[in-house]
Parts: sequence; C-alpha cells; structure tokens
Amino acid sequence: MHIPDSIYMVGIGGIGMSALAQYLDHTGHTVSGSDREESPAVTILVQKGIQVVVGHEQCFIPADTELLIYSDAVPESNIERVRAKEMGIPEMSYFEALGEVTSGARTVAVSGTHGKTTTTGMLAKILQYAEKEPTAIVGSIVRDFGSNFLAGKEDLFIVEACEYRDHILKLSPEILVITNIELDHTDYFPDLEALQTTFRKAVARVPARGIIITNPYDPTIAAVLSDAAAPILYYTTQTVPALRQIGEFNAQNARAAKCAARALFPHLQESYTDRALIDFKGSWRRFEYKGETPSGAMVYDDYAHHPTAIAKTIEAAREKFPDKKIVVAFHPHLYSRTRSLLQDFGRSLATADESIIAPIYAAREVHDPSVTNESVAETARRYGGVAQALDSFDVIRDKLLEYDDRHLIITMGAGDIYKVAEQIAD
Repeated sequence: MHIPDSIYMVGIGGIGMSALAQYLDHTGHTVSGSDREESPAVTILVQKGIQVVVGHEQCFIPADTELLIYSDAVPESNIERVRAKEMGIPEMSYFEALGEVTSGARTVAVSGTHGKTTTTGMLAKILQYAEKEPTAIVGSIVRDFGSNFLAGKEDLFIVEACEYRDHILKLSPEILVITNIELDHTDYFPDLEALQTTFRKAVARVPARGIIITNPYDPTIAAVLSDAAAPILYYTTQTVPALRQIGEFNAQNARAAKCAARALFPHLQESYTDRALIDFKGSWRRFEYKGETPSGAMVYDDYAHHPTAIAKTIEAAREKFPDKKIVVAFHPHLYSRTRSLLQDFGRSLATADESIIAPIYAAREVHDPSVTNESVAETARRYGGVAQALDSFDVIRDKLLEYDDRHLIITMGAGDIYKVAEQIAD
C-alpha cells in the first residue's frame, strides 16, 4: 500500500510512532495525531510543528485524513479507530507502516532481546559520521541527534525491529542484526521455542544477497539460523574503543553496530567507526545521569525491564562506582512478564544493595491480582536481597530523598519511573 499524503496517528507519542511521524512530516506528508499523555517524544513532535492532541476520550481525526496509523498499544475499541472505520479511512499498524516506507530501500533491521536501541543509535551515528546520510528510526531519543529520528537518504534506513507479535516480520531488511535472544514478551510467546520460531522466520526472510549479523556460537541463536540463505557475520570479533557507555554489554552493542556499518560499506575505515563510537553520547533512559539529590546521592535512570538487563546494569554500575551503595527503584512492566520471570527478577534485584519496587505498570494488560510489587520484593528477599514494595511514586520519591552521598540511585523500568528521577535530582 502506498502511504498517502494526509495521515492521522493514534498513539503518536509512542517511541517508534513519534519517529515515524517525524519521517513522514520530513518527507512532505501532512501528519497529526493523538496520545494519552505528554512525554518527551510528544514535546519533540510539537517543537517540529506536528499537531498532537493529548487524550483519547474524543475523536480529532481531520476530515481529509487518508490513512490512520495506530500504535499496537491502542486497541480496536479506541474511539478514534472506531470512528476511522465509520469514515472509511484505511488503517495500518506502526510496523506495517514502517515496513511500507522502508520497502525497496537498503534497510538494516536491528533486533534482539537486549541492546537493540543502543546498537541502532550507534550504527546511525557511525554512518552519519562517515557522511553516508542514513535515515534512522530509533527506540529512544538519541542525545547525538536530539531525537529518535535522524533524517537522511530515502534509500538507506536503519531501524529498530521488535519481535513482539511478530512485528519484525513486517520488515524486509537487507541486513538483519540479532544482538541476542532471551525469553521476553511472555504475554505473546509462551516459551523460548515460540520466540525462536519468530526469529527463525525473520532470518529466512533475509535474501541471499543480504547479511545476518549475530553470534552464531550462542546456542539460543544458532537454533534460529538453520534456514538462513544469507551469509552470517560474527560480530563479537570486532574490536571497539573505550566507550562513554558503561558495561561489557554496551561494548557488545558497539561491536554489532561496527560490524553492520562495515557490512553496508565494506571500505569504511576503522578510524571513522571508532571515532563515532567514542563520541556517541547515548540515549534517553540508558544509564542516563540525572544529577544529585539534595543529600548528594547520584541519580541515574535506566530503561532496564528484563531480569538480565537489570542484573547487567547493576553489575556495570558497581564496576564504575565501586565505592557507592547501589539503590534501585524498579517499576515492573506488565503482569505477564513479572509473573513469568518472577524468580529471575528476584535474583537480579537481590544484587543491588537495596531495591524498592513500585506497583506493576499494567500498560496493555488488565489488572492481575496474582502478582504484585510485594511478590517481587519478597522474591528478591528470598535471594538475599534487601527489598521493599512501596505503593506510590510519591512515597518512593520521599524514600529516595533519604539516601546520601554514599549511594547511587537508579530508577529503572519501562514505565514512567523516570519521572521520579527527575523529581529528586537537581
């Protein structure tokens, strides 16, 4: 389907949706939309002159709208989606639209359970530095670009690809990066094998002239490569310089980004790739320094919402700041994920000196009383951690303000716990 001129986007403030909105606006489409709340992404859209209505209680679809694009977080029962059907306006999901705009272009899709946002940002930064003019759609606001969108050529796309609900299968990449594979999105994937099936299909979609960049010696990944027609590059052999970003996991992200850049442009000099990686400032909510509390505690914010990411972030923070006591304020995301990975959450949070657990962020799910923030705290205590469940951001904020300069606070999770970090830091 051709993308028409006049577009309305429901959930336009979503991190992928807002980047797509900027791309469509940049390429001359008339774009407007709605979102349920204000956010940094909405602020960027408004600053760029894109009209955004906050609230989903009324319908604001312009009469001349030719296509409605919706976020996957927006249900069919949404008032604007219902009205669009009545108006005869065709609909596309975010990933269907992304697949459409990238169709026919050289596209690098960066996928994986962990690290895809940082890898996408690093790859876009390398190619920008090398004057290759990529267009990038990133799953966070990249500080180097001041946005989650980088305007570039229409025949070269760097996009972040998500496996949830098989969204990755809407894309047709020439190069597919798989950083790693671990069970997640348990409301859709009942087990690791189901998740691997999606990745196996994604691998099979890469043409023989394309390239797959991954770690084929990881047994979880090796199991999805059986139907690959494209050659496979082993990214972990790349050498990378010292980075601003902490942790070995970010060094691995840099290796994947460097490998992808050199796969796209084989003659790209290492001096370009490494200088770009050294200069890369990072992304919003990726171990982002927010300031200090009035009592001198350092405050960072991080998007980690999977047990592995939590553990790796705590480990890296402890390595970087060995003299600090690590305090994590964690906002669990989704009842399904929290319930399915409860033991792993407990083990990971127990590695902090203290952890505070906020009420579970339901997002797209209905309330499930079988798992709570107290369940998470109790599990962490069972693994030797010091953990408590607190039932509001206000109470969590007041608690965090008690910590002094011996402590490093990390607000953590995929919800809006970052607002607490902003409230307590100068």
